[in-house]
Amino acid sequence: MNLLERISVISAPSNLGLVPLPNGNLSGVTETPEALIDAGLLQKLDAEFQSKLPVPAYERKRDTETYILNPYPIRDFALSVAIEVAKAITNDRFPLVLGGDCSILLGNMLALKRLGRYGLFFLDGHSDFYQPSPDLLDSGVAGMDLAFATGRGPDVLSNISGEKPLVRDEDVIVFGFRDMEEAQRLKMPKLSETKMTTYDLNQVREMGIEESVSRGLAKLAENDLDGFWIHVDADVLDDEIMPAVDSRQPGGLTFEEFTHILQMLAGSNCAVGMHVGIFDPHMDPDKRIASRFASAIAEGLRPDLQ
Repeated sequence: MNLLERISVISAPSNLGLVPLPNGNLSGVTETPEALIDAGLLQKLDAEFQSKLPVPAYERKRDTETYILNPYPIRDFALSVAIEVAKAITNDRFPLVLGGDCSILLGNMLALKRLGRYGLFFLDGHSDFYQPSPDLLDSGVAGMDLAFATGRGPDVLSNISGEKPLVRDEDVIVFGFRDMEEAQRLKMPKLSETKMTTYDLNQVREMGIEESVSRGLAKLAENDLDGFWIHVDADVLDDEIMPAVDSRQPGGLTFEEFTHILQMLAGSNCAVGMHVGIFDPHMDPDKRIASRFASAIAEGLRPDLQ
């Protein structure tokens, strides 16, 4: 059975993992699901709508024990996401989680941890491997989700339900990130000191999309996995074509490269689900970016329908 022919869309509109904007407003990523659905994503994928989780309440005060924002609401939201993802997978469907921010990764991987041994193909402009600290001004979990998913950090998020780690280092491919200088400046723990397989944007450019994705898939295939999850942060795309994100930086993938990557991942027949996040519709008033983004996702997952 080709799971991509049975896609279930889950709306997970959380902004809990992001810090407030400089003007004090909260990110508009809670409207990502609606924006992509309005852009015709379900029709383009011939997908069904499974469920919509309620927007969680945001707490602006940093937790004094963990030094991060919203740790307990993020945990609770992750538990809710996990239920919906598990429901889709056990019904032989491909869950497509349309979310807010990258902290939603925790719920996705929690569902998979409960079902078997799964990998993660992490497509992101940032490596999201920070650890909370009283000195780290950006206390948002959206910059720490990969660390927590692999079992690093405060137990409230790194050991949800006592199921640490949600994914093993050796089962993770970190792909397309371009925040190396920033990570070094802010003293982010080094991915090179883990067992994760990493391809930063420079390496992807040097090897080419075909070779770098193929190597990543081959690595996952070595580990006798039950499948793998695709994590997509919109900021993996070039800032010139995807400026509607919270943490902008120059460079990134073209829409064509992004679509080709998704086609290769989907074509492996090992991808079991995907999350899309960080796209902020408030920064896309004419809805052109949402339309192009939805088309790129659809062309990647279901090229047969386009």
